[in-house]
Amino acid sequence: MSWLLQLYKTYQVNEQAVGIIEKKYEDREYTLLPVAHTTQNAHIEVVIDEDGDFLYAQVLNKANTLIPATDDSASRSGSKVAPYPLHDKLAYVAGDFEKYGGNVKKSKITPYQTYISNLEEWVNSPYGNERVRLIYEYLKKGTLIEDLVNNSKLITDKNDNLIEKWKAEYEKELGEKPDIFSSGTTDQFSVFVRFTTYSPDGIPVWRDKEVYKSFSDFYESQIKESKELDTCFVTGEQAITTERHTNKIRHAADKAKLISSNDTSGFTYRGKFKNSQEVAAISYEVSQKAHNALKWLIHRQGKSIDNRVFLVWGIAGDNQSTSGSAELDAPDPMGDPIDILFSETIEAKKFTPDTDKPFAKELNKAIDGYKHNLTSDSNINVLTLDSATTGRLAVLYYRHLNTELYLQRIKDWHTDCAWEHRYRKLNEKFVSFYGAPATRDIAFAVYGSRANEKVVKGLMERILPCIIDKQNIPRDILRSAVQRSSNPVSMEKWEWEKTLSITCALARKSLLEKKEEWNVALNKECDDRNYLFGRLLAVADVLERSVLDDKEENRATNAIRYMNSFSKQPARTWLTLQSNLQPYQARLWTRSPKRAAFFTKLIDDIADKFKDGDFSDIPLTQEYLLGLYSQRKSLYTKKEKEGAGKDDSIKQEN
Repeated sequence: MSWLLQLYKTYQVNEQAVGIIEKKYEDREYTLLPVAHTTQNAHIEVVIDEDGDFLYAQVLNKANTLIPATDDSASRSGSKVAPYPLHDKLAYVAGDFEKYGGNVKKSKITPYQTYISNLEEWVNSPYGNERVRLIYEYLKKGTLIEDLVNNSKLITDKNDNLIEKWKAEYEKELGEKPDIFSSGTTDQFSVFVRFTTYSPDGIPVWRDKEVYKSFSDFYESQIKESKELDTCFVTGEQAITTERHTNKIRHAADKAKLISSNDTSGFTYRGKFKNSQEVAAISYEVSQKAHNALKWLIHRQGKSIDNRVFLVWGIAGDNQSTSGSAELDAPDPMGDPIDILFSETIEAKKFTPDTDKPFAKELNKAIDGYKHNLTSDSNINVLTLDSATTGRLAVLYYRHLNTELYLQRIKDWHTDCAWEHRYRKLNEKFVSFYGAPATRDIAFAVYGSRANEKVVKGLMERILPCIIDKQNIPRDILRSAVQRSSNPVSMEKWEWEKTLSITCALARKSLLEKKEEWNVALNKECDDRNYLFGRLLAVADVLERSVLDDKEENRATNAIRYMNSFSKQPARTWLTLQSNLQPYQARLWTRSPKRAAFFTKLIDDIADKFKDGDFSDIPLTQEYLLGLYSQRKSLYTKKEKEGAGKDDSIKQEN
């Protein structure tokens, strides 16, 4: 229950944000919901004047609207009659619904009668609101559909019944297709109506904080009258508890609930508990505030992949005043180092140098910046949510960490799993940067660019404990990345280069777990057979590529073509590569003796470092990719630095 407590605290310290509309990408609006409120998509807006009469209406396109809600209305389904307190569908808010062809379940009291009775009780309570009273005065007249038809917002047929669905045959009689049939509703009888009253300040009823407070206080008083106090499992205090918890957690159409208990005849808790309250009693206030805080955080800063939500947020400690504000922003553990170091857009960012020391220095500065912005008593929460069915949502992963520890874990990951990469673009050119790859890019390296979202979210979930809990990289993930990197002919050059550098980062991290430290810089003294074979493969690739470039040929080298076989039978495949290299070496000797001599000596120097018995066909491990990358980088860096012509572009090393 600790995650519920942290969400509840988040709501408490951010109550000043309740009802304030914020915008995300694509101008999507969201807000921290008040207690006893939810959101619905409205299709028609009705405006009431200062005398409680119909003023005008307008058709909306599924406008997200903040509305009051009871436990019953928020969880209603099927034919259950449970009206929302103020805004609702025509069957509830229109007294003339049946007059215009609407069908309602035959019972002693209609949905409209239930709705208007509940609204009257709210209006006449000590918590009543004048704007709500004006809406009630209008709706009790029972002429809503009539007014909407006269205002040309709803359309009737020749029998004065609402047209359920628009058909082409109506165009001859009624003209063009009316707006209401393009508003996102399934039919006119299912139209959801929101109400407001004329206001000089222009604030609509669904954004009026006085209206929020009016219903929250009214509904709380009703709950207190109908229920007894119980111990809340989250706060440990005596409070009014609830068995009904909200849905729409990840998005407006989300029906999955985190907490639910409706199996009274099965075996969910039979034999151990008498009722669900004995399993987990949660107060109404905690449930409302925790779920509303979670919805707000997901919209504000959550990362969603195939409906799996990854969420990180910071909050001040227990001694923080509830009148303050939570420190919500924290570095994303699954982002890349560019996200950690810079806050500008990608075009404006400066990329880190391709060495580990400058990167470590800048990373320390960035982490110190987060430490400065987050107070010493702050805590970080990491939460992962997903649903196996449409009705059940689960917490797959949760950690509550001290800020210092969390930032240290982020720093350790971006230091230990760091490598040089060149898959970022700046001004249409690939640029070099050093650091840990983002988890989505790791999925790219492990499963390929065509991996679906289900595969990606599964990998991200498995990598998260490696970052937060410092667990080892799963063997199957590393193995798959190494296998894909060893098969460059199966992908385009840019894709292989990206896969290779990410695999090197994972390999470096896994080797550090064994207390072995490997870096991008070429280690000329290393005598590890895997590393040495990787160096040989790199030399063969660069040698042949230099000749092909002279001839302006852009095909793959033999080293690249044979790489998969090389990783499985290195000694045998190297003999084949050497044989295939001879024509290119001969051509190089005639065109550039210095370059030919340099490559020949380099191959001999690497071969001399093999220990007895190491030059064999035992399959190579991940270290060979590190040798391949570092040797290729060393050769190409030397060529770029010297800036020489074709005859002496790569000089012999001392």
